[in-house]
Order: sequence, then C-alpha cells, then structure tokens
Amino acid sequence: MLLLVFVCLMLIGTPIAVALGLGGAVGVYLGLDMTAMGMIGPNTYAAVAKYPLIAIPLFILTGAVFERSGVAARLVEFAQAMVGPRRGGLALVAILVCMIMGGMSGSGPADAAAVATVMLPSMVKAGYPRSFTSSVIAASASTAILIPPSIAMIVYSVIIPGLDLRALFAAGLFPGLLLGASVAIPTILLSRKHGFGANEAPERPPFWASFRRALPGLMAPVIILGGLRSGLFTPTETAVVAVFYGFFVGVVLYRTMGWRDIYNVLAESARISGVLMLILSLAGLFAWAGSTMGAFSATAELLLSVSDNQWVVLVLIMIVMLFAGMVLDGVSIYLITLPLLVPIVQAFGWSYVWFGVVMAINIAMGQFTPPVAVNLMVTAKIAGVPLESTFRWVGWLLLAMAVALALILIFPEIALWLPRWLGYRIT
Repeated sequence: MLLLVFVCLMLIGTPIAVALGLGGAVGVYLGLDMTAMGMIGPNTYAAVAKYPLIAIPLFILTGAVFERSGVAARLVEFAQAMVGPRRGGLALVAILVCMIMGGMSGSGPADAAAVATVMLPSMVKAGYPRSFTSSVIAASASTAILIPPSIAMIVYSVIIPGLDLRALFAAGLFPGLLLGASVAIPTILLSRKHGFGANEAPERPPFWASFRRALPGLMAPVIILGGLRSGLFTPTETAVVAVFYGFFVGVVLYRTMGWRDIYNVLAESARISGVLMLILSLAGLFAWAGSTMGAFSATAELLLSVSDNQWVVLVLIMIVMLFAGMVLDGVSIYLITLPLLVPIVQAFGWSYVWFGVVMAINIAMGQFTPPVAVNLMVTAKIAGVPLESTFRWVGWLLLAMAVALALILIFPEIALWLPRWLGYRIT
C-alpha cells in the first residue's frame, strides 16, 4: 500500500513531496500500530537534521551566484578561443561550457538554463537549428549530475552509511568527461553532415585575453575539488568557501552584481532549497516506513527472484532508472529508489561508489529523454520550439551516451581508478 499510494498520487500529478509523505503515512498507519504514528514527526525531522545536507543549499546558492555574475558569457568566449572557427565549433563550445558550469552548479536544469540563454542567440545566428541546439545543450547539461559538486551525489552519500563523498566525487569525474565526449562526437558528425554552423564567425577570440577574463570562473571547480582533495575543507565547508568566492567574483571582480542581484540570488536559492529540503524530509519518512515494515527488502527479494544473474538484474535496474529520469530529478530518484536497491547491491557485492556512478549516468540520460525530460523541457522552452522537434537529434545523443555507459559497466575502473589512486576508501 505504501508503494501503491505513492505511485497513484504521482500519476495524478501530486507534488512529489506530498506523494512521499502521504505514502509513508499510509504505510505507517496500515503496517504498524497506532503508536508508530507518533514517530512521523520525529522521523520527518531526522531526515534533514544531518550535517552533510547543509552543503546542498550552499551549492545551490553557489550555482545561482555564478550564473547571475556573468561567468557563463566569459566561459563561452574562452571556449571559442580554444575551439576556434570550425564546422560544429559553437556546438562544441556549448558542450564545454555546460561541463564547466556543471562543476559550479551541480544541477542539470540550472546548467541547461544558463548555457541555453547565453549560447542560443549566437548558435541560431550561425545556422544551427533551434531544435538541434536545444538537444545538444540539454544532453551536455545532464553531465552535471556526475561532475562534482553534484547535489544528487551528496544525497546519495548521505543515504549510504559510511560512504566517502570525496570518493564519489572523484569517481564521477572521468565518467562525466566521457559522457561529454560521447555527446561531442555525434554533435560534430551531425553538424558536418547537415551543414550546421555555416555562418560561424571566422575570427578566433584572443586566447590569453579571454583566458584572463574567464579565469575567476575557471578557478571555482579548482577551489572546490582542491579543497576536498587537500583535506583543507570538508564538503560542507567547501560549499561555504564556494559561496563566498562566487560573491567575490560577481561583486568585486566582475562587478556585475548589485544589492538587488544579491537579494534575488538569495531569495531564489532559498526557494529552491526549501522545496528540496521538504522533499528530503518527507522522503525520509517514506524510507523509514518502508524499511521498518520490511516493504523494501521484500521488493528487493522479488527483483532478485527474477534472475540470479547480476547482469540481468542490473539491466532491469537501469531501465527503471532511465524511465524515472524522464519524469523526476536525480535527487528524488535517489531518495525513492535507494532503499529498494541497497539490498540488491549488497546481495551482488557491487561497489556503492561504482553503482552510484552507474545510477547517475542512467538518470542523466533520462533528463533529456522524451516524452518528459527535465533538461530538454528547459532548453526547448528557452529556444521557443516544441519538444517533439528535438526527437530526431536526441536519439543520436542517447545512443552515444549508451555506448559510454556500456564502457563503464564493462570496465568499472574508469570510475574507480581515480578515487583508488587518490587513496579514498572504495566501498
């Protein structure tokens, strides 16, 4: 009943936080005694009363500050200086900027909105169709769930006891770059085949001048990853440093943010963080109810009874993750599915770090897979095109990402090599 109530509420369009809370409450009422109803409040609070979760609103604020401060426009200029005038060059610039912005915001939809706003006018002027531009930016922005600091990865590390967030961040770096490369290859081929970018400007921006202007933005991922690697900051402390650095860049270095901009950024981040923390708290109630009643372990046993072959079970899980990624954000998917999947991971002895990366890739693919694709809806709305006009391009990008996913499944060391080399504990 817990799962049934949740699914039914989602199908009729109930907000996910309400669906999680009501599903958990119904599960407690039907599956436990009446005294357990008194534990709804404490468990809802306990789900968010965790120190590592402080990093989430701070990284949301960091991403908002960098988006508002004009960093994206300067990164575009620098990426153009690196790529140079070539067929498909602006599309490559969009991919590079998405990946760099992913190292600041940690959110795919926010990344997609920022880059689409900056890149769309110049790409349309250069001869790229709006539908193609929307597809490429949506696919590239989905790498934000892998490239640290990923908000979804922070949630994953909190749910899995004893998991080192630094190991998870390190494990996502190379797969994130691999996904970016997998998007770039069909983008270049399609641009050349269809003659996109025929009107690109022939001149290349001066490299060193554009590098100096983009350097403050480029330093943000360095500060975040360097602080974690050196042990100078915990992940939460790194988020605090990133926020102050973002304000320093916007207010002092670029001078693009005034008091009104600061207020708007704080208000917007507070609104997003409030919604996300509400989802986290009610998901905690849902997880507590399901685990206390044994509903999740019973569901895991049902999945394991389908086949004792780990590859068959893994493919089934990935299909579910892909469909979930079409309709939900990465944080919600982790919160809902992990209580179900942890017993399966334990049964097959998979690495939690590797499995977190595999889940993230499937969710990333779902974020731009029609008919309901979060990133694609954002970019299509900004471009002013119907979602169905992007379908002919999205298929090629999905196929390329699927090849990258297969490589990580066959060769887990693509994800695990870096955290192992850095000396982090792989669980």
